[in-house]
Amino acid sequence: MNDRAGGNYGIRDEIKAYWSARAATFDLQPGHEVFSDAERAAWFALFRRHLGPADGRAVLDVASGTGVISGMLHALGFEVTGADWSEPMLELARAKAERNGRAIRFILADAEATMLPDASFDVIVTRHLVWTLVDPAAAFAEWRRVLRPGGRLLVIDGDFVNPSAISRVIKAVATAGRRLGLGGPLDPQADEMHRTHRDILSRLPFHQGARAREVSQMLTDAGFADVTVDRGLFAINRAQARQMSLAKGMERMTQHRYAIAATVPARVGK
Repeated sequence: MNDRAGGNYGIRDEIKAYWSARAATFDLQPGHEVFSDAERAAWFALFRRHLGPADGRAVLDVASGTGVISGMLHALGFEVTGADWSEPMLELARAKAERNGRAIRFILADAEATMLPDASFDVIVTRHLVWTLVDPAAAFAEWRRVLRPGGRLLVIDGDFVNPSAISRVIKAVATAGRRLGLGGPLDPQADEMHRTHRDILSRLPFHQGARAREVSQMLTDAGFADVTVDRGLFAINRAQARQMSLAKGMERMTQHRYAIAATVPARVGK
């Protein structure tokens, strides 16, 4: 048994516990689950743009959560494996796939050490994982290992640490409102989750924000080729913003969000 006091409970355990606790309400939040046909169509367009036709190719959805991305990839015609290290997330993902009649395999795996065979997938897709990695370089090397020569990687992520100018204004207004007694009642549980999240993030490599340029360079260093950054996520962001409050929607539209596509070289040198 892990024991914080005994020093055996590490940051990886904390991250796993945090996301496991979030599992029950994960799909309630725009940006996690897809709530409109417009957003689903925008995701499909992004996948087609960077991955090409599915043609039954094997794809690994790393940090698959409740299976949102896995389900869309399966709908496009990929053979999908979803990997996550949170058992509650996997339980929800399996149940969702069964309800929707989707033959998706979900496995318990660490994104930085999947234990999967070499060159076993044509495509890897991951959404909103990179900024929470404990060892990004190890993860990128692992993904290159399990991709076949010529395989494609698609990373969808963003800088969720450094607020935009609009975000700073929104936060200042919200803080002033709370001081005046305005706004809804406080949620102690949600506040505790926010504190836990901030504490974990402060100890991660991307605690100052996962910027596209830095992530791209690390992928190149890991041996990926043709690394390209796509900042054209406007349609996805707009569809999500329409499901949010005005303030949250404005924040979503101004965040540093991106997709990075990369390829494993077709001929791997010795």
